[in-house]
Amino acid sequence: MLQNIGIPGLILVLVIALIIFGPSKLPELGRAVGSTLKEFKKSTRELVSDEEPESKQLNAKDEKAM
Repeated sequence: MLQNIGIPGLILVLVIALIIFGPSKLPELGRAVGSTLKEFKKSTRELVSDEEPESKQLNAKDEKAM
């Protein structure tokens, strides 16, 4: 969906955000979005790393059963 926006669409979105939030709120909004994305990535990495040992253990049990 975001792949079809292009440069003109992105500029339009930024101009609308500037009009709605004003120049003083945009840096705060950007920081909030950045920290939210950072926390989301951290959480997904933790979930993936927690699942990897479990899948390795299941594979080891399956190999022993054969």
